[in-house]
Amino acid sequence: MTRQHLVPMTGYEPNLQRWLDWMEGDHSPEGLAGQLADNVVFRSPVVHTPQEGKQITLAYLTAAGQTLGGDTFRYTRMFDCGDKAVLEFECVMDGIQVNGVDMIEWNDDGQISDFKVMVRPLKGMQVVHAAMGAMLAKMKAGA
Repeated sequence: MTRQHLVPMTGYEPNLQRWLDWMEGDHSPEGLAGQLADNVVFRSPVVHTPQEGKQITLAYLTAAGQTLGGDTFRYTRMFDCGDKAVLEFECVMDGIQVNGVDMIEWNDDGQISDFKVMVRPLKGMQVVHAAMGAMLAKMKAGA
């Protein structure tokens, strides 16, 4: 099934385009690893402390790609500022409408250095939290 997008998924600055290509693809860890700086910081909507480092960020973003990145996921608005971008998304998980924002920053080498996610409403956050927890546990068990 092809996803329907409210905004085009091509024609952006190279940094953002690499991210969008990964989101449209298979969400593989290999496809994402090269995009992440070694000292990347991931700011989760659930975990109150920043998660620092490539491996933990890779785990979180891979899990997110596999749980949120289904057929209903779409970016509804994108603001591309070259080395920074804000992307509003929506999807449906377990019948719950989820709305959120990805805020991404890239370093001078074009690698993601900071990634912040915000999610609403509360029911959406709860379903995301449960799905992410299950996916991270599954990934850890398979590692």
